[in-house]
Amino acid sequence: MDKILEALVSSSHPLTVKRAIVKKVMEAAEKEVTEEQCQALYHLTTRLILQGEDAFQRQVGLQVQEAYARYHRDEFARFFSKEFVLGLLQQGYGSLDCRDPAILDFLHSSLRLLISCPAVLELAPLLQTEVLRIICERPEPATCAKLATILTDFPQCVPREKAGVLFCQQLVRTFAYFNCPATEERELREYVTQVTRVSVLLQGIWKAEPATLLPSLQEVFAIISSTDPSFEPSIALASLVQHIPLQMITVLIKSLTTDQNVKDASMTQALCRMIDWLSWPLANHVDTWVIALLKGLAAVQKFTILIDVTLLKIEQVFNRLWYPIVRQGALVVLSHMLLSFQHSPEAFHLELPKPNEEKIKFFLNQSAWTSQSNSFASGLLKITGKSETGKTGLVNLGNTCYMNSIIQILFMATDFRRHVMSLHLNGSNTLMKKLQLLFAFLAHTQRAAYSPRSFLEGSRPPWFTAGSQQDCSEYLRFLLDRLHEEEKTLSAFQVTSPKPEPATTSAETLNNAASQPVADMPLHPEPVAAKGDGRTLVERMFGGRLSTAIRCLQCHSLSEKEEPFTDLSLAFCPSMSKCHGPNDEHKSSSSVGPCQGAVNGGSESSEGSVKEGAGTRMERPVVEPTLSVPDLVDYFLAPEILENENCYFCERCASLQRAEKVMQVVAAPEYLILTLLRFSYDATCHVRRKILDNVGIPLHMSLPLRQHGISVTSSSSDSPESGENLAKKLKPSQKEDGMTENRTNSETNDSDSEMLSVPYVLSSVVVHSGMSSESGHYYSYGRNVSNTDGYVVHPSSKSLESSSLSESSTASQEEMGCADHKSTDWFLFNDSRVTFTNSESLRNVTGRFPKDTAYVLIYRKQEVSGQPSNPGPVVNGSRLSGEPPLQKELMDAITKDNKLFLQEQELNARARALQATSASCSFRPNGSDDNEPPGSCGPSGGGGGGGFNTISRLVF
Repeated sequence: MDKILEALVSSSHPLTVKRAIVKKVMEAAEKEVTEEQCQALYHLTTRLILQGEDAFQRQVGLQVQEAYARYHRDEFARFFSKEFVLGLLQQGYGSLDCRDPAILDFLHSSLRLLISCPAVLELAPLLQTEVLRIICERPEPATCAKLATILTDFPQCVPREKAGVLFCQQLVRTFAYFNCPATEERELREYVTQVTRVSVLLQGIWKAEPATLLPSLQEVFAIISSTDPSFEPSIALASLVQHIPLQMITVLIKSLTTDQNVKDASMTQALCRMIDWLSWPLANHVDTWVIALLKGLAAVQKFTILIDVTLLKIEQVFNRLWYPIVRQGALVVLSHMLLSFQHSPEAFHLELPKPNEEKIKFFLNQSAWTSQSNSFASGLLKITGKSETGKTGLVNLGNTCYMNSIIQILFMATDFRRHVMSLHLNGSNTLMKKLQLLFAFLAHTQRAAYSPRSFLEGSRPPWFTAGSQQDCSEYLRFLLDRLHEEEKTLSAFQVTSPKPEPATTSAETLNNAASQPVADMPLHPEPVAAKGDGRTLVERMFGGRLSTAIRCLQCHSLSEKEEPFTDLSLAFCPSMSKCHGPNDEHKSSSSVGPCQGAVNGGSESSEGSVKEGAGTRMERPVVEPTLSVPDLVDYFLAPEILENENCYFCERCASLQRAEKVMQVVAAPEYLILTLLRFSYDATCHVRRKILDNVGIPLHMSLPLRQHGISVTSSSSDSPESGENLAKKLKPSQKEDGMTENRTNSETNDSDSEMLSVPYVLSSVVVHSGMSSESGHYYSYGRNVSNTDGYVVHPSSKSLESSSLSESSTASQEEMGCADHKSTDWFLFNDSRVTFTNSESLRNVTGRFPKDTAYVLIYRKQEVSGQPSNPGPVVNGSRLSGEPPLQKELMDAITKDNKLFLQEQELNARARALQATSASCSFRPNGSDDNEPPGSCGPSGGGGGGGFNTISRLVF
């Protein structure tokens, strides 16, 4: 049989054939087999197991040997004799060395086949001697782990009595020589597993033979107290500490600290090495033993050792705090070392490592007192800590969701936030200072939600009624206009005021400026505008310029003017919104133009912005394709014909004439704010209605920009039909301050203007939930985006006809950008609550909740190859690419509020614990607050208004 098997495994037959024949050989084991045949098969299978050429041969050897040993155990016991085992352990097998792990694996598997056979007891004395000999040779951790497995399964093979004590001592000594040069995680995990397996063996021996414990511990101390500079014991010894009974601490520490034979140098070395054990990932109670030894040394007044060890190891213990798996023990030891080191501040003046900003934020948020769990409280009675997102919500102060959503999207405008935080506004009481303080709290407070009451009082428009629902777009325009005008006034005041010594300007000078348009505005230590172009921060971040050209279709004279804007108000065209009646196709319309400093009538469109029939729309045909933001931008920039009652007065013709109006962006803002004009006035019913059309929101889009020159190409013929196709919004021409107007009377043909496609990436979106502008709720989505996130685009010139935004281009850009951002890059800000979300949730919000529609969008301009980009803020002469350092005044305010918050939380926790029983009886999860719609701001303060009773009113 052995000849057949040997020929089979070395043949070239297919594996299926080989396996079938091997199965027959294994089935033959149930039949009667002669002694010679068994011995021959055992020798063959042993050779296949230990020296097989491939995995198939080794597997066949194991299977056949197991089959025959099961039915012919006596023959296998005679084969696995003392002489055979001794030869394996001392000489190896063939080319295999006796220390090869395969030898121990074979020994283990063979013993398992004889587990209930008297032969094991006969082999036990031999194995007790051999394992002691192997351990004395200081084998590698892998070999020790395999021996530990054998001895754990066969405890009768563990050395006994004096040999047992010697075995434990030598095994401890072998521990000290363990070494792991590996750097891969898999290898490190394997090493830790091997060490753990050996330490568990020692634990079992100590429990079975208590007399072996004390000699083992003496050996441990002898190893770690060694002052031999050529020998550094392994920290794997730390794995033994967890198996030492804690009841022995007092006796052992007293014995060590009072032993006159232990020199101070040896004790110092031992204590330092025990502190090194804090690095071992799975060691328990190491900190307990270290602190007990420190206290024992202090009790016998060995202060020199304590001082030396503290100064040598305190930095190392501090470094262990960065690793969560060993942080707890290291923190206990560090605290004891610092608190007990009271005679000198030397330990506190060490140069400790400085982690980067991201690590600081992560560990502060993770380790804050308010982030810890509270075991005595449950459910809603737990102390509320900061959101897992690390972001801070805003308390709803009574229908102030319009302000909260705007503040959050401005805060998520990364570059704007960094510029605001880098301003030096010490001692001022300006709106910009209040915004800076609010941003600082949002970034660094420990509160889950911050109350922006001071900012609300300073930024609320005068015509806004306190406690009433307001328009977030109108508030955003007013806020940016206030910041812009405030900075302009301050800059003008600095220029006109005599400043012989700017650094020592007194506060009285500021008070004399009360007659200025912006009140309570002290002198900035540094101008807010960091650039020399004289633009304000709002202009640099949100400002763009729009060119409006009107060409008379009679004499072809051209009138063009440029005006600044901070946002574009996008109306819905009739064919898109389906708001018009059957006779509205030829009607002209007007739209709200871009904001240019002053508030231009809020975010609600006029009667003609979405055509007169807006109120007659009863349902939306499902066959209509979904609109997208690029569609609305195209519509905003599309040429229109001024005719009928909207005819243009041509100065050259001195009469009303049909004309063509073209709008072009000539300066693209860093942050593009788009407002969708969803609220229209229904003249029939005298109510303002909301357009609920689902608008697609691309993550990436491009804005057509006219590069240079005054060049407008007529895109329509002088025919009545062109008015039907291009009729849209009409804004009456009017002159305003700061608006330049150039009139050209040339009749020559103009060449096509060069157009640049400026890439933008979506930064944040404000969503309105509700059916009208007088009710509902605002919440926002946001993510951190800078001018280099996304992609870099090389500029390409296009004619005006091809400059419109296309769905295909934005779709491809979305595919490029989606891979660059994780699903947790997006945050959902709903007043007090901040949660993780993703772009799909944002883009599908109207599909899931028909009343929830995107209202205000902010896109961040991306870097374009060959075009200048807006640099980051400058602090102390250096350009910042990250978050600017927190100024002392802001830091003091945050620190003071954080202390107050901790006191509030402690008092609240005690009060809640006392009232937990009565509250559980009276708490109604479905109380009166559920009468409000999920996304509304009711009288109690709006969704997420800072109280527990607002949870049921959250949008999601």
